[in-house]
Amino acid sequence: MEIRQILNNNVVITMDQLNQETVVMGRGLAFQKKVGDTVDNAKVEKTFILEKHGISDKLATLLRDTSELYLNISSKILDYAKTQLPFKLDDYLYVALTDHLSFAISRHEQGIDFKNVLLWEIRKYYKNEFQVALKALDIIENDTGVRLPEDEAASIALHLVNSQISGENMAGAVQVTEMVNNILNIVKYYFQMELDESSVNYERFLTHLRFFAMRFMRKEIVADSHDAFLYEQMQQKYTDAFRCSQKIVAYLDKTYQYIISNDEEIYLTLHIHRVTQRHELNSLSE
Repeated sequence: MEIRQILNNNVVITMDQLNQETVVMGRGLAFQKKVGDTVDNAKVEKTFILEKHGISDKLATLLRDTSELYLNISSKILDYAKTQLPFKLDDYLYVALTDHLSFAISRHEQGIDFKNVLLWEIRKYYKNEFQVALKALDIIENDTGVRLPEDEAASIALHLVNSQISGENMAGAVQVTEMVNNILNIVKYYFQMELDESSVNYERFLTHLRFFAMRFMRKEIVADSHDAFLYEQMQQKYTDAFRCSQKIVAYLDKTYQYIISNDEEIYLTLHIHRVTQRHELNSLSE
């Protein structure tokens, strides 16, 4: 492998046989080396491929002031995450997570731990990501001897959620979480009930809301079928669920200036009906 870029003494960028940028790590790998030299395979300890253009430059900038130890830990976390999560992880996570871990561990060692105000929501709405993040705390402790608090697991989970949005702005993941939480609260308030979080219908509704919110963040347009008959059927057949969906439509318009399509309203109405159906049946039997 030929060295294309030297990030520091222990980290270089090469190109693989498919012409993909590959990060190669190993103690003293780049010592007395220059661009164009061949990598000493005996010193290679870890490699990972970067599919997204420009990430190597961001890593180079980051590693000027940050130990590659945190890049190695991030790589281990992401290797594990890829086996547990169904979606593709954005390469920017190597940068974002490395930067986050460096700062978080430094703060912790100074006795400064931040509370994550979204801990409860993240643990509840992003269960898979949070479980991966808890495992990440084990990996961090194993490699550094530092045990970070659960609030940091929530922050790591948010980075994983943010990867689904494929952006570098962490505010996107926060906004997705807040949107999902507020929509669920509208449903609970409208029906004056607690939703059965163990039910399949709740999981389906939650998944729908998460992807709905992410489509909004990506500014994706959902084609409308303009099926007026089906829209009217939903309105007549599932009256309460439809009225609740109208509350959500009003919230999205007022808060985000986001006008959803009739098809989105139909899907929303169906999910609301399903997730509240047990409560409605119980009310009829009383």
